[in-house]
Amino acid sequence: MASRTLSAQEILLVRNYMAEAIGVSIGENKAYLIDSRLSPIVTDTGARDLLDLIAKAKADPTRRLHDRIVDALTTHETFWFRDERAWTALREAALPSLVTAFRASGRAKFRIWCAACSTGQEPYTLAMLIDTLCSEGRLGGLTPAQIELLATDVAPDTLKAAAAGQYNAIEIQRGLADVWKNKYFAPVPGGDRWAIAESLRRRVTFKRFNLQDDPSTLGRFDFILCRNVAIYFEESVRHQLFRRLHTTLQPDGLLMLGGSESLLGLADLYATETLGGSLFYRRRSAPAAPGVKPPATPSATAARPLPAPSPLPSVPGRR
Repeated sequence: MASRTLSAQEILLVRNYMAEAIGVSIGENKAYLIDSRLSPIVTDTGARDLLDLIAKAKADPTRRLHDRIVDALTTHETFWFRDERAWTALREAALPSLVTAFRASGRAKFRIWCAACSTGQEPYTLAMLIDTLCSEGRLGGLTPAQIELLATDVAPDTLKAAAAGQYNAIEIQRGLADVWKNKYFAPVPGGDRWAIAESLRRRVTFKRFNLQDDPSTLGRFDFILCRNVAIYFEESVRHQLFRRLHTTLQPDGLLMLGGSESLLGLADLYATETLGGSLFYRRRSAPAAPGVKPPATPSATAARPLPAPSPLPSVPGRR
């Protein structure tokens, strides 16, 4: 389908389709994005226009066309160690705090969920960090075998790429210092791709999951990372998501958001904590007392100075 001006009806139909499918809010001014990403699919399927394409997707019992549309319109922006300060805080303060609580609980497995993992850079970053901390005895004696790391995404092709654990020359350079690449990656023979160590790849379980769905099917977690995804949702959808995540966290479990996200208006469910200079959200086991102040937004909260760096390989300061 040649590039053309989309009708208001087409734009509205696609926006509603994505909102109903995965909760993503596409702005009214995103006609170019919709056209550029869906035009190849319109051509491949022989659809007359976007109205016909969505009709075909709704009528497809295999859901393959639906998956293509969702994959095309989902933002997959990600890179290694995104937001250096957050990863330093996680290493120096948040993970040790969580491990202490886990040890006291008597549970057998320390469980982590990376929601909306895209092509896998975030869960693999966490796997590298955990492997290093465990090898240095800095996680209270925990071993990688005691830690379950689940990574989910709604887009099947993106999830397949994440599970493969291979990255091209551009992807591998985005945020990944040589000290990490040399330790945990090896070049793939016959190409310009890099593969993460098989031992780390096996430690991450990838699963398709729509954040609109009930997460209780995934079990309970000590720590949830849901970073840079809620910004694409309407406020009501965000609140519903964070309420569902609350039920999935263990008592006193932590939630980690992106730097521009907050839980404003959900102080009854989460307590805001500054750990290592970054904000985390602690699950409240009971409703907050009347009159409790809502969590402050990250930009309005003064961060404490970062702790002195440990002997770990330095985390690249890119965002």
